[in-house]
Amino acid sequence: MKLATLRTPGSTIAVRIEESTAIEIPGFTDVGELLANPLWRHLSETADGAARDIADSTDWAPVVPRPSKVVCVGLNYANHIREMGRDLPEYPTLFAKYPEALIGANDPIVLPGYAAENVDWEGELAVIVGKSTRRADLEEAEKSIAGYAVLNDVTMRDYQYRTGQWFQGKTFEATTPFGPYLVTADEFKTGSEIRTEVDGETVQKDRTDDLVFGPAQLVSYISHIFTLNPGDVIATGTPGGVGQARSPKRFLERGQILQTGISGLGLQTNRVS
Repeated sequence: MKLATLRTPGSTIAVRIEESTAIEIPGFTDVGELLANPLWRHLSETADGAARDIADSTDWAPVVPRPSKVVCVGLNYANHIREMGRDLPEYPTLFAKYPEALIGANDPIVLPGYAAENVDWEGELAVIVGKSTRRADLEEAEKSIAGYAVLNDVTMRDYQYRTGQWFQGKTFEATTPFGPYLVTADEFKTGSEIRTEVDGETVQKDRTDDLVFGPAQLVSYISHIFTLNPGDVIATGTPGGVGQARSPKRFLERGQILQTGISGLGLQTNRVS
């Protein structure tokens, strides 16, 4: 099952996607609000609200517009760790991102003039939590995952490396595409292809089973630090091919088109502006 948040005049709605049709899930303005209801799966499957044709174009909002937490994982693809000249980690490298950073699958990536240099792409698999989760073992963690989506952790490298803490380069407002939709965990397994393109050129290509720490491991580990709430997001890390690791280095420029896709999870297309 595919779930999404669509923009409407003055509001948003939660919908179930069936091929080229979006079916409104009555009573819910977005997927985050929907997941907060313990009956979200039944409500989604049986929803029979207004149907909308999305064949031509869709104004996707971020799948979960305002999660209580966006937890990001650094250095989690084996080939990316190698290209950055590091050893495989014993524990996940974690940092945070604020909801203000999130944009829809077709929204522009907004670069302020003071931070428009050294802007890098980082295509990622996002895990979306489906129920309150605290101190979960691996089995519990697996059951806590509502589904998966595409995310690009667009990074201001100059800000990232101003200090030893990455946070300030990772959460610039209106820079992180998230969507177009959530695919429920029963319909997606890691191992599918993840690909990032800049103006049609492939810059990242890998499989989502190259993760050092898989989705359930991450949910379990993070839940031992704090409670994960329904709708919370874990960005699981990026594969090799980032601009920072190239020789010479290469970064995004205004006017370029960044596309990020994962087989089975859809494609996002964002102009850098």
